[in-house]
Amino acid sequence: MKALTLLSLLGCLITANEAKIFSRCELAYMLHEEGLDGYEGYSLANWICMAFFESGFNSAAEDDNADGSTDYGIFQINSRVWCNNYRSPTENLCHIPCTDLLSNDITDDIVCAKRIVRDPQGMDAWEDWTMHCKGRDLSEWVDGCDL
Repeated sequence: MKALTLLSLLGCLITANEAKIFSRCELAYMLHEEGLDGYEGYSLANWICMAFFESGFNSAAEDDNADGSTDYGIFQINSRVWCNNYRSPTENLCHIPCTDLLSNDITDDIVCAKRIVRDPQGMDAWEDWTMHCKGRDLSEWVDGCDL
């Protein structure tokens, strides 16, 4: 029993070490390096604003939805369409397990977000972006970041 408890605790610690809450400028730098500034016509500030309102810059954010799907990672990518959570029906258009979107390496999150924004909906696919970022002056999201 002690071994099982220890293994469970160790699993939690390993998972916690994989999660990261990015600073605004740290995320801006990373997304800039990965080519998101201007991608499909959206400024870097749009991506930073969206990530803040979707996940609070938390790479391990998870949110269950009323339809049985779950949103994952820094961009809150939905399991119904974009990734496979192995629990609910999915199209898995990004061809990845949803759990890959929960680590501090957000490269796969970025690749999938690029795929999402290429669809006709663009960034309107993210409800929080539409409510909090769309059509606003977003310059404050990258102000002071050394890009």
